[in-house]
Amino acid sequence: MRIANAQIVLDDEVRRGSITISDGLINDIGDDKVADVDCEGDFILPGLVDLHTDNLEHYMLPRPGVLWPSPLAAVLAHDWQLLGSGITTVLDALGLGDLDSGSARAAMLETAIAALTRARADRLVRLEHYFHFRCELSDEGLLPIVHAHIDNPGLKLVSVMDHTPGQRQWSDLALFREFRRKKSAHVWTDREFEAYLGELQGRQKTLVPPNRATLGSLCRERDIPLASHDDTTMRDVEESYSDGITISEFPTTVEAAHRARERGQKIVMGSPNVILGGSHSGNVGAMELAKLELLDILTSDYVPSSLLHSVFKLAANGFDLPKTIAMVTRNPAQILGFADRGRIALGLRADLIRVRLVEGAPVIRNIWVAGRQYL
Repeated sequence: MRIANAQIVLDDEVRRGSITISDGLINDIGDDKVADVDCEGDFILPGLVDLHTDNLEHYMLPRPGVLWPSPLAAVLAHDWQLLGSGITTVLDALGLGDLDSGSARAAMLETAIAALTRARADRLVRLEHYFHFRCELSDEGLLPIVHAHIDNPGLKLVSVMDHTPGQRQWSDLALFREFRRKKSAHVWTDREFEAYLGELQGRQKTLVPPNRATLGSLCRERDIPLASHDDTTMRDVEESYSDGITISEFPTTVEAAHRARERGQKIVMGSPNVILGGSHSGNVGAMELAKLELLDILTSDYVPSSLLHSVFKLAANGFDLPKTIAMVTRNPAQILGFADRGRIALGLRADLIRVRLVEGAPVIRNIWVAGRQYL
């Protein structure tokens, strides 16, 4: 298949030209005018590589208290949404453990892993799915779950989290209290809230250090990359660095991002943060970090369509387009060890998306995954 008359986004330039696909790979980048697909001047980008999306959980738990009875159907609907967002390789982020033990998320975890593993094995999904395990260190039930799934062959990333209020993402207790009221209808009296905090902070002291050490050891033994989550202070970053963590996911302050850069960690922020103009929980904005050259990777987090939109919003704000595209293609592919994708180059997988800007919004017109056209 030959794709022509396209603005091809390469590593360091946008070039008008053509791409020829053969056996699922890119085998020519040239200037042919005759083509099977005339792109009419649209952009051709590498397929997006998303290392953190919570989207599958939205299909498994579509309403509070509702666990969807067909996990396979949930997986397939999720797969189509990601594909329609231009994502061709994804790490489905699943929460192992939770701030409040025994939550609905824990109930759906086993069925979600089983359904996605089966869908991958039976080739029912269209893009490439892998796992990102988000491990809540303050949950006493974490390690049995980790031991049960740490050797899943689809596991590509583990992140360590501590959502205990009073630090990291929830340094502002008033913001935490309001967030839980809106999300989960948790309404506390002041006395109840103090008791709740005391319980969680007590668990943090006894559970987080040993859980963190054990999880780090298990991942190092298996050469699984580790990411921190919501580092806020220089001390947080130093702790991550000492644990061999190479990815700083969602640092909440400029101070933490600067120290992560000094320690050689790749900095990841959520693309919804770019679209919304800042963090929903009052933390540092992704755009601010981009202006400070403290942003390496964007990830869709909880809105798959925001991933593609965010890089064009950065470009509209003066950032170099190939560099912004690399934040959702080449950079995540490299940190995850995917040498065969994330760039438009000879011999790489033909994971490609054709995009036209309409009133500043990116509209996907064609999608190829390993050379197979889905749209």
